[in-house]
Amino acid sequence: MENKELIRLALEAREMAYAPYSKYMVGAALLTTKGRVYKGCNIENAAYTPSNCAERTAFFKAVSEGEREFEAIAIVGGYRGAPTSYAYPCGVCRQVMMEFCDSAKFRIITAISEEQYLEQTLAELLPNGFGPNNL
Repeated sequence: MENKELIRLALEAREMAYAPYSKYMVGAALLTTKGRVYKGCNIENAAYTPSNCAERTAFFKAVSEGEREFEAIAIVGGYRGAPTSYAYPCGVCRQVMMEFCDSAKFRIITAISEEQYLEQTLAELLPNGFGPNNL
């Protein structure tokens, strides 16, 4: 799957975000090695800590369906849904990615639009990460 298509799906997912408090809407589209895509959005909660990021929503949906091997994730986000800068995954989301992905190969695509995006590996965003291979 091309990056632009994955970004388009992340933009769609962003429309489903529930962000009444921060107004910062995020969408993610997670590509498995089998070619399936799982979309996720951020879901806020008045108590804040029960909130969930778009990236983790996509991962948890995929894992709950039996997926364990992933190729890439596209992430878009912005205040009131308008992406104006790159939305990078938080530390907790990076740790979830580390649990399931080969950090040297897993691609993280942060985008403002289908044409304006950056691509990095998980290893670049989480150098010296701690994962299952460390146990």
